[in-house]
Amino acid sequence: MSDQIDEQGYRANVGIIVSNDDGRLLLAGRAGRKGWQFPQGGVSPGESAEEAMYRELEEELGLEPHDVLLLGYTEEWIPYRLPERYVRRNSQPLCIGQKQRWFMLRLVSGEERLRLDTTSKPEFDRWRWVDYWRPVNEVIYFKRRVYARALHELAPHVHPNGAPPQPRWWPHRWRSVFRKDLKRAGLLDLKG
Repeated sequence: MSDQIDEQGYRANVGIIVSNDDGRLLLAGRAGRKGWQFPQGGVSPGESAEEAMYRELEEELGLEPHDVLLLGYTEEWIPYRLPERYVRRNSQPLCIGQKQRWFMLRLVSGEERLRLDTTSKPEFDRWRWVDYWRPVNEVIYFKRRVYARALHELAPHVHPNGAPPQPRWWPHRWRSVFRKDLKRAGLLDLKG
């Protein structure tokens, strides 16, 4: 499978957020590591973002399309740059980051359908349900802004009466940066 890397150096990627009936989100633990994140993966040439999402959903969580309900997805691709130390300078074309389309799903099958061992090299070795904004704190630092933006945009699909308030434990600088990102993306009006 080859990556789709655009002329700016961003790899096309899908992010997958799975919710339950209580509005909690599935967070997966990286295999053999301490990190936690949402499932994600690259879009292959000739594959739509939705097709990539369902393929990654099956590879990383063992879930099939009938196990979930597609609630919505981000309007735009959300880009992020990799920190310099993560850029692989010897690969061509050079990838400087990812642009992601995020999907919000609801698990409609039982939790017993979740399987992390469907490939020879599983991405994750554990999972748990967390409060709506918790993943922003759990993910590696350079993905926090993308997570905050995707969760903000997709919140109405899980919480139609309004997203839960941002956690009080979020540092002030996070709130400020996330707010600027949302305004820049047109997702927050000047009063909001």
